[in-house]
Amino acid sequence: MEEVPTGYRPDVGVCLINSQNQVFVASKLYMPGIWQMPQWGIEDNEDPLSAALRELQEETGVVSTEIVAEAPRWLTYDFPPSVKAKVNRLSRGEWHGHAQKWFLMRLTADDSEIKIASSEVDPEWKWTRPEEVVDQAVDHKREMYEEVMRIFMPYFNTAKTM
Repeated sequence: MEEVPTGYRPDVGVCLINSQNQVFVASKLYMPGIWQMPQWGIEDNEDPLSAALRELQEETGVVSTEIVAEAPRWLTYDFPPSVKAKVNRLSRGEWHGHAQKWFLMRLTADDSEIKIASSEVDPEWKWTRPEEVVDQAVDHKREMYEEVMRIFMPYFNTAKTM
């Protein structure tokens, strides 16, 4: 498996699409108007695909998926200074940002399977057009989201519809 870039905390991301090739995004807590695709950390000795499937189920309730594609390399983004200080303090690490392994998955069930896990509030979620994903993301993730969409866009036109 390709090595995680030095200085970046390993993470996974899921670009989850529905039968209309719309992308699942959830509101970013405490940041009104900011939406993101599912993304989480990788546990010790866990491979990226297992982490993506585990976290997708834990955080969204989604288990009915078809894996369509995997990004060919780790994609990175740097934390802004305030986020970097908080993450490094909480993780007791010294990270520049996240290195994420991204997967394109298609939901094979209906929307009733989606149940966002949150201990504080019930975050909003929605399906959005692929071209809107980047515009709705937090600034420091936009360049990486552009790359995710560029990599996966060819699959949107060929993904099966229900």
